[in-house]
Formats: sequence, structure tokens, C-alpha cells
Amino acid sequence: MEKILAQYREEVTRELHQILSFWINHTIDANHGGFVGRIDHQNHVDALAPKGSVLNSRILWSFSAACRLTGKKEYLSIADRAFDYFLENFIDKEYGGVYWTVDYTGKPLDTKKQIYALSFAVYGLSEYFRVAENEEAKQAAITIYNDIVKYSYDKNYGGYIEALSREWKEVADLRLSAKDANEKKSMNTHLHLLEGFASLYRVWPDAVLKRRVIELITAFTDRIISKQNNHLALFFDEQLNEKPGVISYGHDIEAAWLVQEAAELMGNELLILNVKNNSLLLAEAASKGLDKDGGLWYEYNPEQHHLVMEKHWWPQAEAMVGYLNAWQIAGEEKYLERSLKSWQFIKDFIIDKNGGEWHWGVKEDYSPMKEQDKVGMWKCPYHNPRACIEVINRTTKILNAGV
Repeated sequence: MEKILAQYREEVTRELHQILSFWINHTIDANHGGFVGRIDHQNHVDALAPKGSVLNSRILWSFSAACRLTGKKEYLSIADRAFDYFLENFIDKEYGGVYWTVDYTGKPLDTKKQIYALSFAVYGLSEYFRVAENEEAKQAAITIYNDIVKYSYDKNYGGYIEALSREWKEVADLRLSAKDANEKKSMNTHLHLLEGFASLYRVWPDAVLKRRVIELITAFTDRIISKQNNHLALFFDEQLNEKPGVISYGHDIEAAWLVQEAAELMGNELLILNVKNNSLLLAEAASKGLDKDGGLWYEYNPEQHHLVMEKHWWPQAEAMVGYLNAWQIAGEEKYLERSLKSWQFIKDFIIDKNGGEWHWGVKEDYSPMKEQDKVGMWKCPYHNPRACIEVINRTTKILNAGV
């Protein structure tokens, strides 16, 4: 077992550096600052593409976390660049919060306050503070957190409203993307609010923030994890009533470890035990989307009995961590095998061995999804570097303790 885990750690360590090298070598915008907004599957740069705040926040998080893990100063310099650009261009200095997009020159483009984007700003800024000890980053994270609570938190029914206008007014279109339901509240935004708030709590252990983290954890255990099938419900009305929708296997396995990570930060043993039980339920639910090759299918529509027979990059990355976490909880070898098979699937089909980074995904016949971006609003260094970092940290801890 030690040999297997040591090899796993060695391989993902190499891959972490490969991924980050791609971003260093291909994405820096030398003409207009920051990072380019889009690179297609063939590695052609779209120099005029809009730049997304989520992309920039995830670059900030990934290079900060990688520097904290490895001590490589080159990674810190990229994090510095991301921080400087974010502070200058994405933060709305008039109304607060962050813009969804700016144009290629850094001017505000889509100024809607998408709470999902604000959560990633808190996440990235908090992680950057951990490595750079930049007080301005910490204060920016606290300010954005306060904006979220002030304008998005629903005092009547709990939870957080999806989106608001630049001036924090109600908007008709709350959707995060065209494929999403236009509902007041979503699992996805709440999952990443939990992630962002927990990350902020590491550097700012405020008592009220702690209560908000626990409230979000409880929302998952009580409402968002469906009591009918143990999958995550994806959309909710204002009163947090579940709306019919698809099953997202990737989100199931992502939440299976992310919610637990937040609970462990809170230090409440009963809460941790409850969340660990739910983590295993989510991991088992996600396993319904596993193919025999170890890959995780994208999503399933139970009303239409329709399986989207694509395997996107990010559910595979989350499966590496989610199943390794399930093995750490339960000690059942099937979970470790699923984590290792996810990694094998990634090596076989998802890593772009010629162009670098990872393909968006593969189709049923294993052909790459060449119509999708290599870098873009949603294709960011986040799921895959984070999976590598988590596997490195977890296997190191296990090996140091003795398997």
C-alpha cells in the first residue's frame, strides 16, 4: 500500500508542475496585463476575449496554494500578478463586490454581481494571504464577504440569492450560465460560498463568520443533499424548496470532501461525524455515474432518462479527491481503487500530452472535445491543480503516519 500511495503522490506532483507550467508559458497577457481570457483547444490565443473574474480568482488561488505547498517563488510571482490585476480591474470601487467580466483591456464589461464570482474572490484572496501575508488581500476578502452577507443573504428563509445588479438591485436573470435554471438559489453557489467562507475563516477566525460557515454546512446536510437519493439537489426557490433537475455526478463527489473540509475547520465533533456520514452517502451516489473505465459521466436527467455521455475534466479531478477522502473515512479499499482509477483515466484520456494542460473532456468514443476551450471563463487552473495538491497532502499525511 505504501508503494502505491508513494507512486500516486509522485505522479500527481509531476502533473501539478506540468499544469502550472502551461499557465505560466501560455496565459500571461504581456500587452494588457493579467492573463488572456481565452485559449482554444489548439492553443490559439484569443487576445480580444473578455476576462472572467472567476478565471482570475482561480489563477490566484492555484498559484498561491502551489507556492505554499512547494515554496517555489515563481508560483508566488504569478499569484502576485493575479492579485494586482484583480485588485485593479475586477473589484468594483464604486459599489463594492466584483465584476463578472472585464474586456481584454481591463475595462468593466458584465458588471452583474454574481455571488458565485464573489465567493471565488474571497477564496482566492484568502489563500493568497496565507502565502504572501499581504494585509490588503485579507482586507479585500473581508470586504467582499461583508458585501455578500449584506446584499445576498436571505434573512427570511436563509441561504444566498444568486445574483444582483451592479448596484445590488434585483435582476430578472439570475443564471450562472445558459445551461442553468433561473432560480433564486443554487447548490453550486452555496457550495463555493462555503468554500470561500471556510478559506477566509482560516485567516480571520471571526465568530460570526464561523456561524455562517456552520449554517452553510447545515444547509447541505439538511436541505441540499436530497433525502430521496443522496445526490445534491441543484436548484431551489426562494424558500429553499428543491426544484426538479439533473444529477451532477461531479458536484456530488466534489461536495463529498469540500463540505467535510469546512466542518473539520469548525472543530465540532458531532458536526464532523454527521458530515462524514453524508460524505460517504454522496460518494456512493456519485458512483452511480462511474463507467467501467474509471471515468465519471457528466450528468443524468432522471425525468428524461438521459445520460450525457461525456466525461469532462473537472469531475475526474474531483473524483480523485472525493474517493480518496471516502477511503480515509471508511477504510474500504473500493474507494481507494476508485480514486486511483480516476487518476488512470485522466492519464489515459484527459491530459493533453501534446498541447499541455487537460482537455475539456472526452466524448463517448474517447475523442477529445475539441470545440471547447483549453483556457476560458470556466476552464481554469482550479479543479486539476487542487486535486493534485489534495492528493499530495493526503498521501503525505498517510505515509508519514504509516499505512
